Amino acid sequence: MAGRTLREEQVNTTRALLLTAAERLFAEHGVHAVSNRQVSEAAGQGNNTAVGYHFGTKTDLVRAIVRKHATRIEENRARLLAGLRDPDDVRGWVDCLVRPVLEHLAALGSPTWYARFCAQVVSDPALHQLMVEEALTSPSLQRIVEGLNRCLPDLPAEVRAERAEMVRHLIVHVAAERERALAEHTPTPRATWDDAATGLADAVVGMWLAPVTPGR
Repeated sequence: MAGRTLREEQVNTTRALLLTAAERLFAEHGVHAVSNRQVSEAAGQGNNTAVGYHFGTKTDLVRAIVRKHATRIEENRARLLAGLRDPDDVRGWVDCLVRPVLEHLAALGSPTWYARFCAQVVSDPALHQLMVEEALTSPSLQRIVEGLNRCLPDLPAEVRAERAEMVRHLIVHVAAERERALAEHTPTPRATWDDAATGLADAVVGMWLAPVTPGR
């Protein structure tokens, strides 16, 4: 039993090292620019087949990185939802949408790579659908989207779809650019992740409530 427990601990440690190395390399260079061999070497693994052994394909590795962060982000969403007081308040729903990931990034300390990793993945046509599929497994995110949709203005279907896409990109890339600036020790518009979440939520509310040009 002791030998089995030690083996499980070694496996878990190796998986964690591989996930951290892959997240950093994918964030900095892009998923397809990084080989499994490079991930293994960066994780200090002498066996270059370690990624395949522990995770399978590169897509499986990407999914594992997403899931590594998902539990804590889901907890943040659930907490914010529990504190929502007015179901007709657009700003309240937007906070529930924006803050969970940025709060998670703040809790990770510095440096972080997850925001830039997400930006790389959502920009990749082959992996974008993976992020959509993983997001759809979140019960709290589904509640947030449904609640937000109920209290938004009556927008034309194509405008609603267009703005939803804009919001997704804005959330991902604003977080990624702030993370990049922090990693490079360059100035950021906001002092903290909490302040950044406030500014981002302001912008998202403005996008949803902006007027629609007639005939467009």
